Amino acid sequence: MLRALAVDDEQPSLEELLYLLDADPRIAGVEGAGDATAALRRISRALDSGPGGPDAIDVVFLDIHMPGLDGLEMARLLTGFARPPLVVFVTAHEDFAVRAFDLKAVDYVLKPVRTERLAEAVRRAAALRGTAPPIPVHEPDPDHISVELGGVTRFVPVDDITHVEARGDYARLHTAGQGSHLVRIPLSTLEERWRSRGFVRIHRRHLVSLGHITELRLAAGSVSVLVGPVELQVSRRHARELRDLLMRRTAG
Repeated sequence: MLRALAVDDEQPSLEELLYLLDADPRIAGVEGAGDATAALRRISRALDSGPGGPDAIDVVFLDIHMPGLDGLEMARLLTGFARPPLVVFVTAHEDFAVRAFDLKAVDYVLKPVRTERLAEAVRRAAALRGTAPPIPVHEPDPDHISVELGGVTRFVPVDDITHVEARGDYARLHTAGQGSHLVRIPLSTLEERWRSRGFVRIHRRHLVSLGHITELRLAAGSVSVLVGPVELQVSRRHARELRDLLMRRTAG
């Protein structure tokens, strides 16, 4: 069972979050704080009582935009604690996801908060704290990948993805006509998962769908490909393999 602290400067949002967390059977108790300073005082008191003490906080559900100390700054301060609680960001802004996960956030939940999405964040926290068995998360089917946009989970067809760009432990999926989406999956994982679907590594930062390559360009010893309107550089390491794959694809 987890003991949680919800932090949000907007009272209606805080009350809703407290209500949803209190209804989750994996939450043993939940408290609220209206700003980061009050939250830090509460967490410090919990740490003073020692691990497993009556005041312990296992996980913090943290808003980002707050007056004074914001959520990202608070999370950064928590990384300096000897026994910091887990952090789940709950925010209306999707622009800070990469920075949030760089701070070792367990999850990044977008407002308006959906019950099933918050339950998934609680599941992840419980698994990390050892209070629940880890449950592997599977994609709904091999033809789609789930992405979150504005608090809504969408299932993007893999065939619509033109190329993928590495962003550390994350990847940005670029699609034909559906924009781009940031997912918390390393490029190497997607490379292995989608190799049989015609995706090939052309650079340490890029994975490309062979079916979406419209041109192969050679100029002054460098190689690049055109994927829709985007030109991507091909590293020397991957150039020969790519040319061979494209030749076999054309011949077939």
